[in-house]
Amino acid sequence: MKIALLGGTGPQGRGLALRWALAGVDVVVGSRQHEKGKRIAEELVERLGDSPGKITGMSNAEAVAEADEFVVLATPFAGHQPTLESLKDGLKGKILVDVVVPLAEDNAKKFAPPPEGSATEQAQAILGDDTPVVGAVHNVSAYVLDQVDTPINCDVLICGNKKDAKDRVMPLVEKLGVKVYNAGLAVSARAIEHMTAILIRLNSSKVTPFRHAGIKIWAEDE
Repeated sequence: MKIALLGGTGPQGRGLALRWALAGVDVVVGSRQHEKGKRIAEELVERLGDSPGKITGMSNAEAVAEADEFVVLATPFAGHQPTLESLKDGLKGKILVDVVVPLAEDNAKKFAPPPEGSATEQAQAILGDDTPVVGAVHNVSAYVLDQVDTPINCDVLICGNKKDAKDRVMPLVEKLGVKVYNAGLAVSARAIEHMTAILIRLNSSKVTPFRHAGIKIWAEDE
């Protein structure tokens, strides 16, 4: 399996690339500049050493072309719309896994959704029905993702309008070592993405004893 990871040069993208490579997934790190993508990939490979999955780097468009089926978008929200608009044609027939959360540029504790209601819904509106969008991994901190020797401390909620796409994405996300739950249609991303801002507020509070908490779904027998 080979996936493209757009925004793989950022903190969250790097952590995802490392964990998927350790799980045996080949990752193509995409960047606006080919050389930056290549450089970051080389840094990640040097950090991991030998791993079951390979990490390579190139431009966003090249990375999308290399992906077998899944393209993961992990850019800052400011780059969300322009990235999708520039790659729309290349994304046709593939599944976009959108992990972007729209937070205010001047305040990461504030949810700042686009007119569509969430980043996931915005992506689906831009790409149209030819490219199903699945929102995922919104509530896992970049710090936790980067600590690859430690299991991720939370569950993952995914959402999207195409059930078959969600069914295909769930095993990919489970390779990160997390439990994954189908949280419904893309409109659910409004709550899931908003939860990230709430978690950031809690994790940065002076009165909480933790700094990188996530969310957990507890069954009644637990």
